[in-house]
Amino acid sequence: MASTSDFRNGLVLDHKSGLWKIIEFLHVKPGKGPAFVRTKLKNCRTGQVVEETFRSGEKINTVKLESRDYNYLYSDMDSYIFMDSETFDQVSLSKENVADVIDFLIENTSTSICFHENEPIEVKIPQHMDLEVVQTDPGEKGNTAQGGTKPAKLESGVTIQVPLFIQEGEKVRVDTRTRKYMERSK
Repeated sequence: MASTSDFRNGLVLDHKSGLWKIIEFLHVKPGKGPAFVRTKLKNCRTGQVVEETFRSGEKINTVKLESRDYNYLYSDMDSYIFMDSETFDQVSLSKENVADVIDFLIENTSTSICFHENEPIEVKIPQHMDLEVVQTDPGEKGNTAQGGTKPAKLESGVTIQVPLFIQEGEKVRVDTRTRKYMERSK
């Protein structure tokens, strides 16, 4: 049992006969009336996002998730195959399970899969990844007063904005949460 003061992004709740993950929350203390917590919750099984309001201090059932390290191997139609780093057991996840990270999955990506009673709930990838640029237009010098950007397609298939000096074949570091270019890889 936890209360609303324990809320944080990523916390998983057993609420309304399902598992819900907190995406956003905001403690509100109005001038009149009791305080409350406004949240956005995502259903761990269906992906549905709802807004929910809790009274301040309300007791909530939290869920402990077990996290294990896996390597992404390959995709086969609508299933994605991961291998446990320690036991070499393989697990197959559906497209819905990997929807949040699908744009950055390439072979041998180290991931962490969170389980609740042997049911996969969430796949986590590294916050920063080094990916190769496979397609981009050549940059032209002198056509911008400030630093300009251009679209670049990465080896995982996602397209992001990169500076004009980035060329095909270079590796760039990408923030996987914001999907933005950070720097050239060293």
